[in-house]
Amino acid sequence: MIQRSILRSYRAASSSSFQPRHSLTPFRKWPTYPAARVPQSLRIASRWYSDTTETAKENTNTSLGASMAESKAAESKAAETKPSEVDELKQQLEKREKEIIDLKDKYLRSVADFRNLQERTKREIQAAKDFALQRFARDLVESVDNLDRALGTVPTEKLSPDANPDLVTLHDGLKMTENILMQTLKKHGLERFDPSVEGLRFDPNVHEAVFQTPQPGKEDGTVFHTQQKGFMLNGRVLRAAKVGVVKNQ
Repeated sequence: MIQRSILRSYRAASSSSFQPRHSLTPFRKWPTYPAARVPQSLRIASRWYSDTTETAKENTNTSLGASMAESKAAESKAAETKPSEVDELKQQLEKREKEIIDLKDKYLRSVADFRNLQERTKREIQAAKDFALQRFARDLVESVDNLDRALGTVPTEKLSPDANPDLVTLHDGLKMTENILMQTLKKHGLERFDPSVEGLRFDPNVHEAVFQTPQPGKEDGTVFHTQQKGFMLNGRVLRAAKVGVVKNQ
């Protein structure tokens, strides 16, 4: 609007100062003037308007470039801070692998614990079977001892058929009964042992020393007499044997 008002004042001044050479002309021609005769106010105003426009454009371009640079910087910063999709997939894969390793370890531990439980249960069941007759066997060994004492009361010289055939028959019957009974007990894990017959050394785990006495020609600690025979139930001592031990010194 400033430029339009300046142009209007310029046109009014021109029309009042200069007249055309012919008054009647079909077309009115606009006079031309040298650049030096253009009013100073018009030239300054037009130049000021042009400079202002260019400055505004430059300022606009500068602000636009700055905003674009800031947006690019913000996008680059966000891209740097935000993990990419590949990194997220790698992290998820590592997490799943750790979970798989953990679950596999727990599975193997559970299998091992279950197998240990099976073995322990199997051993306990077998031990219960092996020693289920322990109390009955303890009561039974007393009868076996009495049968052994009955056989030992008869001297060997009286066991001739000519002297007393009835005694020999009775002795043989008792002996057969004892053998059958011991074989039956052995099938169920109950065995009798006599340390003096085998000539074993004294073992406090299976023997009970009743007395000690010197015995020429025998080593110290050797069992030379059995006062009461011992019994083993499936490899475990049911009753220790009462023995006499050699002690020369």
